[in-house]
Amino acid sequence: MEAIFSDRMRDVPRSFIREILKVTMDRNIISFAGGLPNRLFFPTEQLREATNRVFQLYGTDCLQYSNSEGLLPLREYISERYHHEQGITISPANILITNGSQQALDLIAKITINRGDQVIIEEPGYLGAIQALSLYRPRFIAVPVSACGMDISRLADSLGDAQPKMMYTVPNFQNPSGISYTAQNKKSIAGLVGGRKLLLVEDDPYRALRFQGEPVPSFYHYLPSQTLMLGSFSKVVVPGFRLGWIAAPDAIYEKLLIAKQASDLHTCNFTQYVLLEYLLHNNIDAHVKKIVTVYGNQCQAMIESIERSFPGDVSCTRPDGGMFLWGELPDGLSSLALFERAVKRQVVFVPGEPFYTTDRRASTFRLNFSCVDETLIREGVSRLADALADMRGTGPR
Repeated sequence: MEAIFSDRMRDVPRSFIREILKVTMDRNIISFAGGLPNRLFFPTEQLREATNRVFQLYGTDCLQYSNSEGLLPLREYISERYHHEQGITISPANILITNGSQQALDLIAKITINRGDQVIIEEPGYLGAIQALSLYRPRFIAVPVSACGMDISRLADSLGDAQPKMMYTVPNFQNPSGISYTAQNKKSIAGLVGGRKLLLVEDDPYRALRFQGEPVPSFYHYLPSQTLMLGSFSKVVVPGFRLGWIAAPDAIYEKLLIAKQASDLHTCNFTQYVLLEYLLHNNIDAHVKKIVTVYGNQCQAMIESIERSFPGDVSCTRPDGGMFLWGELPDGLSSLALFERAVKRQVVFVPGEPFYTTDRRASTFRLNFSCVDETLIREGVSRLADALADMRGTGPR
């Protein structure tokens, strides 16, 4: 059967995280593995009311085929939020509604990447992006990220004579590391890539989930003609609707629209109507504020638990928002070996290897704090500490 598959499918593995999530079906498992929003904040009653209004207002029209661009009032809403929150003027005509950010990545790759084309990607980088882009068989140029953002000297060295078509970034509370790019880091990146025949993809699903610090301008402020902005309602309303968007310059938008039409005709019309009715009749800012308060407390609980329970030579990031923090074990210890011991203690996380496209840092790992309350966080970190002590041969704490 191998002979019938396309070349692009040969080197693309199944999602490592999706495989791990199968383990978490056991309710006794404490999971720091998923990148899932907390279901306690899904506005189920408000969405039920929005659904009823949609049927009352639109009848069968909401169940019909629709245009590929997406519902115009929803695109107008997104445009207004860009202006209100970031001072960015984006026409609704430059916004394409997609089936989550994952489809946005696929469409961008589809219209730009030929086999062997160069793509700059963060190291560590978002696993979903690595998987989506890998289907088009690019050559990744991995640039490390640190607490301030992308390593500028490594980026400059990597560019050299290279001619990448795309640069993929998650500048706010990056998945997996939790770090955020500073304004100076963004300016430096813009100085290096500005004027090149390169699209800078700014994937920003976590921007609203800031619980400390101040936001910095989008890459769009520095490179409006080269920046594609990706957004999503998955982290602030519900992920199951699979509603995201791309904001793109005119010339790029036209190609994205053609690719969208060929892919699925349009994103679900009905869920777009329901989401819009929810957004128009509820205070989304107050809703997000509740989420941010809880996530901030849970993040702090995880950091404090790590400081109390882990040995001092285990390092972890200190995110200002989002859903993740990133750790590194000392002495070349394997996070996969730690995972195997952790499962036996009924706690799981994501080992770092799948987040790399080059040398895989086997000692790194990702922890999610959004879906576990503070009590379970403390217990889960304690179990991880016991697993680490067992791996190092120091016995129970």
